[in-house]
Amino acid sequence: MAGKAINRLGELINKTTPREQLDLDVQGSQLMFNVFGFIPATDCTDNAILLSNLGYALAQQGYNVCLLDFKVFQPNIYLYLDIPHNPKGNGLLTILKDDKADLREQINQTKYDRLYLLSSSPQDLMEEYFDFDMEQVAFVIEALKKSFDIVLIDIPYIPPLEFCLAAIKQSHIGFFTASERVDALSGITRLLDFADSLGIGVKKFANVIFSNLRHVKFDFGSLEKLKINIVACLPMVKGAVTDALDGKLYLKDNALVNSEYRKGLGEIVNMILMPY
Repeated sequence: MAGKAINRLGELINKTTPREQLDLDVQGSQLMFNVFGFIPATDCTDNAILLSNLGYALAQQGYNVCLLDFKVFQPNIYLYLDIPHNPKGNGLLTILKDDKADLREQINQTKYDRLYLLSSSPQDLMEEYFDFDMEQVAFVIEALKKSFDIVLIDIPYIPPLEFCLAAIKQSHIGFFTASERVDALSGITRLLDFADSLGIGVKKFANVIFSNLRHVKFDFGSLEKLKINIVACLPMVKGAVTDALDGKLYLKDNALVNSEYRKGLGEIVNMILMPY
């Protein structure tokens, strides 16, 4: 079974769709690629901790950064940035329902310079998000792309949901986040296989960030053989979780940042800023 997953993943990663080739051609021009998607391939990745600290690190480089929380059924990045959640119906839902709504009024400004958040409200009814199509979701991403230097999307692993598929399609570069779990490879393969069946280019998601590593036995070699780029390996750091519970950012508020964690986060920052 693992062999089949490895073979299929290799086929997907080495395939370039016509749309993706166009994207690659455009990337060679002077146009800015500034939308980056992050999808958890396994449990225990803590994407909200990763993206809040990553967003802060990029903002400290002088870029205006917007975090887009597409986990519409259970948004949580606002908790890690220590800001109040949107009232019911405000934020992302307003933009989706009204393309003439003022984007500036629906975006949350954080207490950190140049770092912003667009999120749904935890008070929104789940069924309010069932009927939006790919174009409506893409409209939100395009609006943020034009308004910010960098957009980081927290993408839910819900393949049939437009907030998953549209984000994959609109991301210029994508990252899977994973922990040392036996289902990491199959989690990546199944989602990319589904997106590919719909004609969505997936080669741009041939990047993995390993998070919350406990340094147990794990076959990293199988991913490397498939030309999947292991961008960074972030250790499990209790301080990052503890700071998040207190509404603090580990990278900013902790005086003793783990050197391995700082190095890994720096590698992600460097990859994102490569086109700049």
